[in-house]
Amino acid sequence: MTNPCRTAPDATPLGHDARMQYPTAPGLAARLKAETRSLHTLAERAGVMADLMHGRLSLARYCTLLRNLQAIYAALESGLDATHADARLWRPELRRLPALEQDLDELHGGDWRADTPLAHATRAYVERLAALAAHDPDLLLAHAYLRYLGDLHGGQVLARLIQRQYGLTAHGGTAFYAFGDAAEVEALKHDFRAGLDALALAPPQADAFVAEACEAFRWHQRMFEELQG
Repeated sequence: MTNPCRTAPDATPLGHDARMQYPTAPGLAARLKAETRSLHTLAERAGVMADLMHGRLSLARYCTLLRNLQAIYAALESGLDATHADARLWRPELRRLPALEQDLDELHGGDWRADTPLAHATRAYVERLAALAAHDPDLLLAHAYLRYLGDLHGGQVLARLIQRQYGLTAHGGTAFYAFGDAAEVEALKHDFRAGLDALALAPPQADAFVAEACEAFRWHQRMFEELQG
């Protein structure tokens, strides 16, 4: 099997008609995990994320990171609302934008929309998400894969780290990472992976989906590196 993450080909439109004509793509969730693993590692060790994990990120710079994530979630979730409102992979429990904005309100202490600039990489990524929403909305799910499964897997660890690093208590300033108790988190992860595997994609469409997920990790790496600079 070719690895679509080696290049970034033009996306093959998935289309709702195509999803009805082809059988379920076996193991799409496992394929995504395997073929994005190295890019995932690079992104989570890049720039401000490395600083955060090693306790080197000031609260002001953490708020800058959250502000850039807020712009990404605003574009992603508005696109999902417009195109996947009834889809298995877009559930109300996954929505992060209100919690993210709540954390910024608590931690920033000012007008974070006006005070905190967006990285050039963030602006370009937001434009990419808007273009997908307009012209190839099914590929938004590749970006949802990165964000929501990543949040579900790493959220509890990050919440504890951030509480300790910035002297926060309970869920104050960490609502972004709160999906419920452990059983609810596991159920959401299971259902999201099952939803990916239930997408009926032809091989070129599955390749395009994986390639888009790879690009999503590259966008995040560029953003994390720019924010560190």
